[in-house]
Amino acid sequence: MRHIGINQNTTTMRQDNQLIVITHLSQLITLVTGFGSLIVPLILWITQKEKVYHMDEHGKNIVNFQLSLILYFIICIPLILLLGLGILGFIVLGIISIVFPIINAIKASHGETPKYPLSLNFIS
Repeated sequence: MRHIGINQNTTTMRQDNQLIVITHLSQLITLVTGFGSLIVPLILWITQKEKVYHMDEHGKNIVNFQLSLILYFIICIPLILLLGLGILGFIVLGIISIVFPIINAIKASHGETPKYPLSLNFIS
């Protein structure tokens, strides 16, 4: 008997909320190393997006958030000369970059799709 329409090369995706939570928390690696808040989640997303359910959606949200933060930090540099607004911007962005990965990791552990504030849509 011959089976028609069955593709034997399909990969099976798995549900792995722990890996998604780790991907969100990997943004905090900058607190330890001074860099990597974009690199580590990007690598996890690229390597796992076709293996883990919802990794593609979460990964895009994280990468968009990190790219947005980089852009906002760059904008804050010249604003330092303008009444010190850049320093206030650095403080606010620093708090946001720590708090929201933790909040969204908790949401992801419950199966929710988190959204990041101030996130521009670079990758859709």
